[in-house]
Amino acid sequence: MRHGNKVNHLGRKTGHRKAMLSNMACSLIEHKRITTTIAKAKTLRGFIEPLLTKSKTDSTHSRRVVFSYLQSKEAVTELFREVAPKIATRDGGYTRIIRTGYRLGDNAEMCMIELVDFNELYNNTAKKTTRRSRRGGKTTEATATTAAVEETTAEVVEETPVAEVVEEAPAAEVVEEAPTAEVVEEVPAADVVEEAPAAEATEETPEAPSAEEEKTEE
Repeated sequence: MRHGNKVNHLGRKTGHRKAMLSNMACSLIEHKRITTTIAKAKTLRGFIEPLLTKSKTDSTHSRRVVFSYLQSKEAVTELFREVAPKIATRDGGYTRIIRTGYRLGDNAEMCMIELVDFNELYNNTAKKTTRRSRRGGKTTEATATTAAVEETTAEVVEETPVAEVVEEAPAAEVVEEAPTAEVVEEVPAADVVEEAPAAEATEETPEAPSAEEEKTEE
């Protein structure tokens, strides 16, 4: 039973385990990512992250402390020159473990452990991802699209306003051009009656004389 046993010995003695972790840490600093088992990766993460924090302070003491764990001058130089400036603004969590499946031989669960700040492709993809609120709020992209549509609609309305169209061809001017009152004045009914009255027609054509008047004249 393993009651209270918080350290994974990885089936090795102390000296062997420390040497293995030291070599894995040097490989991780040099290549920025390595492939190993889940058990080794979790143990390596607890081994190397304190060294990465120590590398933020570039002093002789810090270099000697890190060298006592790594036992490699090249790895110490790479850590303080290349890795330390990259992780200067990060407060812990310098490594990432990505599971990759199971090994064919013994079915051990495999993974890839890498330095977070050196995976540019993964970081760019993560920045583009947007999180949708559960309360039904709109995402940033949807808000930007709506604002763009509103701006385009406002521009179209400003280019062809309704007021200008009405001013170009108002209804009042059309009525003034051909009013009903003028048509009535041009051909009034009273004028027609005055031109051919019934009384004048009677005076112009007198009645014919009767037979008695003709005899008297004779």
